[in-house]
Amino acid sequence: MIIFMDMMLEEELIDLMTFCLQNPNSLELPAKHARITDIGGEIYADGGVDALENFSFVLKNRITQEIEKDPSPLLSLWHGLTSDWPT
Repeated sequence: MIIFMDMMLEEELIDLMTFCLQNPNSLELPAKHARITDIGGEIYADGGVDALENFSFVLKNRITQEIEKDPSPLLSLWHGLTSDWPT
């Protein structure tokens, strides 16, 4: 069940981040950013910093391959989750 949930969160993050990168002037960005932060909190609660690092690796690779844009700036939305997360 946890693996399925991780896959669902991964796909949702990919959709959210792709939208944000492709629509930088959208009025929907604050809501999308809030959801990215919420999902990061869920990931951290389930697996700690290691889980955040694993997700960030997958997100960077997939999004960069799919739309040739780097999602790294959006990962900064997770900075408030823990002091262990890189700045």
